Amino acid sequence: MTTTGFIGLGAMGQPMAANLVRKGHDLIVYDIAQDRTPPLRDLGAVVAGSVAEVAEKAGVVMTMVPDSPQVEEVVLGPGGILESGAAGQLVMDMSTIAPETTDRVAMALQAAGRAFVDAPVGRLVTNAEAGTSLFMVGATETDFERVRPLLEAMGDTVVHCGGPGAGIRSKLVNNFLVMGINQMNAEALALAQGFGLDLATTLKVIGGTTASNGQLSINWPNKVLKGDLSPGFRIRLAHKDVALAVDFARKMGIPVYAGAIVRESLAMAMAGEDYGEKDFSGIADPVSRLANLPPPRLS
Repeated sequence: MTTTGFIGLGAMGQPMAANLVRKGHDLIVYDIAQDRTPPLRDLGAVVAGSVAEVAEKAGVVMTMVPDSPQVEEVVLGPGGILESGAAGQLVMDMSTIAPETTDRVAMALQAAGRAFVDAPVGRLVTNAEAGTSLFMVGATETDFERVRPLLEAMGDTVVHCGGPGAGIRSKLVNNFLVMGINQMNAEALALAQGFGLDLATTLKVIGGTTASNGQLSINWPNKVLKGDLSPGFRIRLAHKDVALAVDFARKMGIPVYAGAIVRESLAMAMAGEDYGEKDFSGIADPVSRLANLPPPRLS
């Protein structure tokens, strides 16, 4: 079996890599924070000492890092994948980054005789742990078939969105909408409390109409509405994703008025309330507090 590399073992990357090893893939892993590697070593993965070592040994290298600068550093920087790998290698980036960065990395790799796939991840850390992530994939047909077994080892839904670059653009559209829905949920529940309504009854009404949405009916009852703000997806990352979408829309001349407001609301939550590391459903709390209302909770 061809050795696969995995770079970036954070909250999402570590369980995704673990699922690859459990399902029989020959894996070499690296993270700048070496204390994240022992659980993968215990499962049978080889731990590398550098990005270059991964690139030298793996036919397919996956990256799952925080943002655009880290992707550029890992792939295009000194000692990176481009410099250290070989022709015929495939690089699959699963990070959520600026589309321009995805395009730049793809072109650089393709010019050097490498293949590139962008496959950002949908759903939450709990899905990554369970192997039920969703992947939005930008790839040629040939490269999509090459990476499909890897993606199916980490998730239960793999969507081929188009050629390279289509995956990250699909992810930004998805997260743009999710964060907008969350903002409206937060404001609606603040309004309900301002009216003196019982939240459980209000949620029952919403659940029976077209106002119902997956965040309010599934995610929120298990997170903010029961007072659990431990991060499944951090507000800091939600802000990054919305900002990427808004910035790209501005360059394309696409009006995203509501999205710009959501971006500022998330920024306010990080700056004024220090909610950056809390779950993104927690946007409900600072919205309520601005109105001098208690945070929305179901008793």
